[in-house]
Amino acid sequence: MIKNKKNGELIVVSGPSGAGKGTVIDKILKIRENTVCPISYTSRPMRSKEVDGVNYYFVSTDEFEKKLENGDFLEYARVRNGHYFGTPKKEVQKLLDDGFDVILEIDVQGAKQIKEIFPNTVLIFILAPSIKELKKRIIARGGGENREQLIDRFKTAYKEINQLPKYNYVVVNDDLDDAVSKVDSILTSIKCRVDRIEELDLNTIEEDIHETLVGLNQ
Repeated sequence: MIKNKKNGELIVVSGPSGAGKGTVIDKILKIRENTVCPISYTSRPMRSKEVDGVNYYFVSTDEFEKKLENGDFLEYARVRNGHYFGTPKKEVQKLLDDGFDVILEIDVQGAKQIKEIFPNTVLIFILAPSIKELKKRIIARGGGENREQLIDRFKTAYKEINQLPKYNYVVVNDDLDDAVSKVDSILTSIKCRVDRIEELDLNTIEEDIHETLVGLNQ
């Protein structure tokens, strides 16, 4: 009676540094079939133990900018050190067409870019349980960063949190397993949206109702 669309869903997960969004995504990828995270491009140098085509597609700045001019990226950003990061548009579209749910870890600016191209993108914001805890996590992640760099991270986190109302869902990452369970439930629920219906056979439904009524009247 009901035929659902076969294409996958595009999900963007954002949140401030220290919220744990990367860890949540890693666990989601392990428990959900047909959910993938495509490999991004970057112009930064490859680090030890990183593998081209596994961690990132590593390209030169000139190569990245050429792809940028060709419109090859769904979204991109240039970070403070001048290196580019970008999500390949064709790869994402192919995965969606093949029925895979695509999950991306993107900052709030990138999420805005993607939402403009794919209006049905589901936006999920991962949040630390409190500002105090967020501060603790940012300091812990900072490693050898100086005071000014840590302050900059916290200011960025504050700006990102202010964008929360633009998201569809918010998950507080107080307990990791609970946060993963909530994101998993969100991804299940979006498959039940009415706009996922590709075909609704009203004639068959009407015939079934008629047969049921006839049977009840006998």
